[in-house]
Amino acid sequence: MPIVAIVLILSFTITPISPSILLCFLIGSILVIIGMMFFTLGAELAMSPMGERMGVCMAKTQKLGMVVVIAFLLGFVITISEPDLQVLAQQVPSVPNMVLIIAVACGVGLLLVAAILRMLFGIELSRMLIVLYLMVFVLVFFVPESFQSIAFDSGGVTTGPMTVPFIMALGVGIASIRSDRHAADDSFGLVSLCSVGPIIAVLLLGMIYHPQEGAYALQEIPEIADSKELWALFGEGFPEYFREIALSVLPIVVFFGIFQILFLKLSKKNLVRILVGLVYTYIGLVLFLTGANVGFMPAGNYLGQVLASLNHPWILVPIGMLIGFFIVRAEPAVYVLNKQVEEITDGMISAGTMGTALSIGVSVSVGIAMIRVLTGISILWFVIPGYAIALGISFFVPKIYTAIAFDSGGVASGPMTATFLLPLAQGACIALGGNLVTDAFGVVAMVAMTPPITIQLLGLFSHLTAKQPEIAETGELDDDAIIEL
Repeated sequence: MPIVAIVLILSFTITPISPSILLCFLIGSILVIIGMMFFTLGAELAMSPMGERMGVCMAKTQKLGMVVVIAFLLGFVITISEPDLQVLAQQVPSVPNMVLIIAVACGVGLLLVAAILRMLFGIELSRMLIVLYLMVFVLVFFVPESFQSIAFDSGGVTTGPMTVPFIMALGVGIASIRSDRHAADDSFGLVSLCSVGPIIAVLLLGMIYHPQEGAYALQEIPEIADSKELWALFGEGFPEYFREIALSVLPIVVFFGIFQILFLKLSKKNLVRILVGLVYTYIGLVLFLTGANVGFMPAGNYLGQVLASLNHPWILVPIGMLIGFFIVRAEPAVYVLNKQVEEITDGMISAGTMGTALSIGVSVSVGIAMIRVLTGISILWFVIPGYAIALGISFFVPKIYTAIAFDSGGVASGPMTATFLLPLAQGACIALGGNLVTDAFGVVAMVAMTPPITIQLLGLFSHLTAKQPEIAETGELDDDAIIEL
């Protein structure tokens, strides 16, 4: 609702929007709201229980080879069915689509194996992240500048709303059978590691194929004459997303079915509950993605063009930051993350606190992205120091904050970023006459980079303030004082 209010205020003041685009946006908003309602209900009923039960089952097998094979296949199959990966493949014309899709899927599969082994053997997440990001920043200098933004964006687009809740729940399930005090800390971190896999895979392909640039077919802004044309526009979108989401849900259902037959043996009541949850998830994502892609994408593109054409185009920065602050709350997987964090930490990190920290992080990232659109500064000037700061803070905060923080980067860069913030940057870039590939792309990468910093700063503040009262209170006690436990 805040995003709708911001767009309406802008359309009636400094950025007039044609009635057809505004009507598409409003109908898209209704679909997004209804879709979010169904998706969150479905995630609670199906996605989280399925992931947790499969995670527990994998950990209890005590056969490392089987765990490795299952984890790789799970990561590989889920990634191939991710709709956003097909879009990414179209942006790199120099690399064959199937080669890129298989490479990215292998990257996610291998990193999911590494993430699960980390949990089972208690390896520190920050050390693994440092090694992986060092690899990324070495490889990035061997690919063309026009390809760098697409490579960094790939980490965010391949962890979509279908895979993120399932992978997060898988981590909770695996960690639940451990009895040590670091089990809760290690239940997070799967998404953060899986997000690095696509970046490394795309960079390696860039070194092999030497693509000179990416390509992007900007969606045409619709002009609608009457209500029949409006219905036809959304009518074309529904069948497409019915098919795409069915392909996304199918691999997870197949894997769960195999686990149910061989290991889980759940009761009929639990299976019916999960089935109903899957139906809710399916309906929710179809409505959400249709509304976002058909209604939000043209509005974001047009808004960016009009704002950048004003006498003072720098107004893009504060408006972008305001939109970024609120838009992250509409990401489907953010609700799942915040709820899971609150449950795992027994309320120590509340969903409201997580939401505020994420909003601040995304607001800053969108502001940086708009500065890049206006100035054409290379993405490396932001991502290298940004991740260096995030990894540096990880040595001073409790482990659980580091794991949650890096997971939140992958979760925040979801479909709302791709369907509204990216078109906003592209529209502004077109109006300013900039390079669409080098300047506009990178929004997803920015959104994935800043939450690890803000969430860890929140953890550092909480850690320091939690110790101060304890020290002060202990200092005021008399030698003969009775401490009541």
